[in-house]
Amino acid sequence: MATFDLLAHLPVSVDGYALHDLSAEISPGFRRRTTIVAIGGNGLTGLGEDVVYTPEEHEEHQRRGPVHDLTGTRALGELCELIESLDLFPAPPQMEASRLYRTWAFESAALDLALRQAATSLADALRRTPRPMAYVASTRLGEPPSIDPVRQRLALDPTLRFKLDATSSWTPEIFAQLVATKAVDSIDFKGMYRGTTVDQAADPVLYRRVVEAFPQAWLEDPDLSSPEAMAVLAGEHDRITWDAPIHSIADIEALPFAPRMVNIKPSRIGRLRELCDTYDYCAAHRIGAYGGGQTELGVGRGQAQYLAALFHPDTPNDLAPSAYNQAEPPAGLPPSPLVADLTAPGFRWPEPDQSRR
Repeated sequence: MATFDLLAHLPVSVDGYALHDLSAEISPGFRRRTTIVAIGGNGLTGLGEDVVYTPEEHEEHQRRGPVHDLTGTRALGELCELIESLDLFPAPPQMEASRLYRTWAFESAALDLALRQAATSLADALRRTPRPMAYVASTRLGEPPSIDPVRQRLALDPTLRFKLDATSSWTPEIFAQLVATKAVDSIDFKGMYRGTTVDQAADPVLYRRVVEAFPQAWLEDPDLSSPEAMAVLAGEHDRITWDAPIHSIADIEALPFAPRMVNIKPSRIGRLRELCDTYDYCAAHRIGAYGGGQTELGVGRGQAQYLAALFHPDTPNDLAPSAYNQAEPPAGLPPSPLVADLTAPGFRWPEPDQSRR
């Protein structure tokens, strides 16, 4: 049976919804805002998190409030269709992907509510047994680059594994220091981003240094637009993965070569049906998957961790506890792999103090 078919029939009763602001300073000059979507019905509440990156679009969304009519009793699949028919932005968003992010906030909240009303967990509804979820911590080394962010986090947990954003400013000394840690699982080239603060153009010299320094690491999102870059990575296709381009099955099929692994971010896929179909597609085509975060501040991170525990627990999930996003992470964060009791009704990862190794 298709994964979505296990969920689509669930009845869900909606009385209304509310929006709640979350905000936190992640690093100097970067304050993250997200919006919690809380859909209520029959005395219960389902939660989702809108991870749009433009603060002004959160402000406008919250200012307008719950303007869409979701009330009534219907099947979850029908409620998702209703959500997808709505224009959730009063004006076109700055990033087209933001439409998917907001759709996921509403549909994940609807899923959480439907499961709570049915008194069942997502794991039980999908007939899957969750397993301990391995994770890597993602970070950048700054400009000029310094290995300090890696060393600081290793001091908190010597077993921690990393996914690092490589930049053309990395020196041979930086490479040598990173290799010495033996802690790098993935390198993100950020080659698919355009017009952002993390853009990294194709750099054959950087690519060659990475390939040689980290012969076992996954290589995410290279820019293959230049013949030189393609030549450097010609023998590395089995460890090239993709993240930013993946919004649908069609995007996987459009990749320059069949992937061995892709990053499936629930909020980037956006629609619950499409997300379930993407999991099914990858399983049918023997394509591995790992999860990724969007600097969530609330339930969104836990929901991505939940899905990873069900569908791809043993891969380098870029889903470390959110506190690792802080400039100075606190001590005592739960190590990888994360284990949690996911038997409670709904679609939420338990609070941190309920997770254990």
